[in-house]
Amino acid sequence: MSSPILWFNRLSGADHPQVGGKNSALGELIGNLTEAGVRVPDGFATTAGSYRAFLETQDLGTWLDRELAGLDRTDLSALEAKSAALRDRILATPLPDDLHAAIVEGCAQLGKDGADSFAVRSSATAEDLPQASFAGQQDTYLNIPAEAVPEYVRRVYASLFTARAITYRAHQGFEDTAVAMSVGVQRMVRSDLGASGVMFTIDTESGCPEVVLINGAWGLGENVVQGSVNPDEFYLSKRAVEAGRPGVLRRTLGSKQQKMIYADDGSAVRNVDTGEDERRRFCLEDEQLAELATLGLKIERHYGRAMDIEWALDGRDGLLYIVQARPETVASHAGAGRTQHFKLEERAEPLVSGRAIGRRIAGGRVRRVRSLEELGTVQAGDVLVTEMTDPDWEPAMQRAAAIVTDRGGRTCHAAIIARELGLPAVVGCGDASRTLADAGEVTVCCAEGETGHIYPGLLKFSVEEQAPDLPPLPFELSLNIGNPEQAFGLAQLPAAGVGLARLEFIINTLIGVHPQAVLGADGLSPELKQTIQERSAGYASPRDFYVGKLVEGIATLGAAFYPRPVIVRLSDFKSNEYANLLGGSQFEPQEDNPMLGFRGASRYLAEQFVECFRLECEALRRVRETMGFDNVQIMVPFVRTLDEARQVIELLKANGLTRGENGLRVLMMCEVPSNAVLADEFLEFFDGFSIGSNDLTQFTLGLDRDSGVIAHLFDERDPAVKAMLKRAIEACRAQNKYVGICGQGPSDYPDLAEWLMQQGIQSVSLNPDSLLDTWEFLGKTLAKA
Repeated sequence: MSSPILWFNRLSGADHPQVGGKNSALGELIGNLTEAGVRVPDGFATTAGSYRAFLETQDLGTWLDRELAGLDRTDLSALEAKSAALRDRILATPLPDDLHAAIVEGCAQLGKDGADSFAVRSSATAEDLPQASFAGQQDTYLNIPAEAVPEYVRRVYASLFTARAITYRAHQGFEDTAVAMSVGVQRMVRSDLGASGVMFTIDTESGCPEVVLINGAWGLGENVVQGSVNPDEFYLSKRAVEAGRPGVLRRTLGSKQQKMIYADDGSAVRNVDTGEDERRRFCLEDEQLAELATLGLKIERHYGRAMDIEWALDGRDGLLYIVQARPETVASHAGAGRTQHFKLEERAEPLVSGRAIGRRIAGGRVRRVRSLEELGTVQAGDVLVTEMTDPDWEPAMQRAAAIVTDRGGRTCHAAIIARELGLPAVVGCGDASRTLADAGEVTVCCAEGETGHIYPGLLKFSVEEQAPDLPPLPFELSLNIGNPEQAFGLAQLPAAGVGLARLEFIINTLIGVHPQAVLGADGLSPELKQTIQERSAGYASPRDFYVGKLVEGIATLGAAFYPRPVIVRLSDFKSNEYANLLGGSQFEPQEDNPMLGFRGASRYLAEQFVECFRLECEALRRVRETMGFDNVQIMVPFVRTLDEARQVIELLKANGLTRGENGLRVLMMCEVPSNAVLADEFLEFFDGFSIGSNDLTQFTLGLDRDSGVIAHLFDERDPAVKAMLKRAIEACRAQNKYVGICGQGPSDYPDLAEWLMQQGIQSVSLNPDSLLDTWEFLGKTLAKA
């Protein structure tokens, strides 16, 4: 007679039919990756055969089939009542004697090896398949003493028949009786004293395969999985990690409001509030992140596909453990044909914002749900708003048009199910359930980067299908990108790279503090110092925060597009724009026309700003040299004179950015008429031009582009502007140097892009939403020629 339990170290992926996806994956990891440094806590699995033997007890299986026959799974009240009755009967049915004895003996054996409590996890035979995650459908129990494990095995069996699990199986096309339950009994990792979370070896929103996404929080991992905390979030570059270089592309400090720990009151676990120090600290250090990402890549290579992995950091031994690994089921299976592109056509001030899940937009009436008992109020097309979801909510989630939660990160339950259902979701909003309680109809937008917004009313939006089949062109089309959060998605477009990445966007949105204020300038008020300290939480100092965020923004672009070039324009704030940053008004001059004032190269060379400029150089050097993203190039904006050109090249060299070293190209924005008039002379100092058509137009025609009175005269196609463009292009071609254009003109006017093509321009950098349309227009133009 076969044993009712099997030890993990005897299992492999081929044992899925016997022990389910979760347990067979743990055995696969132990058997194949232990020597590679992947640590998996030991344990055993009850078999599908022992579950079927349990169903034969007291004719339980026949009774379940009869009770499920004809059940209306759309009637939530009837479904909940039936589910409760099924589970009560299961919990009243004793385990077969041989199974009970084997579980007791297995726990005793693990106890001899030092296990003092156990995780009891579901592993149904339909779980963790490449096409369906079954995320959170069945129950997991933590810190269970040995004597209670048999009882909790029976509870896991019962969780096959919750309302959520019955509904999910129907949605995924699985017959109830076709799913058998295995239960994993595993030594607990003491992450109650450390941290835990989830790791994906793919970007879950864009499908970008170049990154690892890690979510984590203090304590046991259920809070992260279920979305009951806003976790820390990290992106790492696979390329950098594999090369042994620092690979953290982005850090987002979560509030981590609570942590799950072992209970001392007779229950297994409990949640406690995290301390202020823990909330202000990342739960993983850079070295731990690198090790964790390395483990993830080893697992991904073994399976040959993107993976969804749960990890735990033991607070006693300081080691990282893998406690689950399953195929990622959404982003890695996205269609490669025509894709849908959602675009908001109207604007409004958002009511609330959070982490965007998916790239869609949907509108509907807010349906605030505070408890399981209120799920029946959710109607088709409602926007479900709540503090957090759990698997019991899935029947209602399937009826919703969109989902909004107060808590949770990209890997929480609400996020995983929203992706599988194809719904836009915004998670971790903080106070959405309160703010939106009386909002009526709203629009949920996840098409503006990694931050999702909920807008009042039903705003207009468009949905376009875009095909990747595009004709060849005689020059390259690149992208203008302000927000690095959009990089992973935009990198999937067939662009030649990034022709313009605006550093000031990173400063404005990710930092928000004037550089002189972070350098500890005299005269800052105590209130401002406190605000800056709070904003820079998680970093060693405000200065480290400033440089770190610049590094993260630039490195994200470099990693997403590698090896395609990414041209980063050094900061080009005007004085009035710098003044809007925290502390900025204290350091900025009052200028009547900032557009013509203290900006660009003049600012970098000024004595009062040279230390601020050093921060930008330090960040660029770290990205290129330390992290290895040598595809990042530099562009200097607003160089008025030849002497400024010479001085800024010398200043860059003094800060470790020497033109030509390690393949560094230093380009100049050609945006002042003097640049075009003296193009040959300016090119002696630079490796080429990127033409800024907005400023070049306003200065050539003598227009203030911020003035509505003369806005009708602003046109990049004016003959005078074209003369300047032609002069700059010809000079670059004559010296065999790079020439591109990154202004708004080609994005707005495809005929201008056509004219530039005829002049022999090397690259046209467009706004992302106009790339494919312009490409198709130019292709048709060439076909007619």
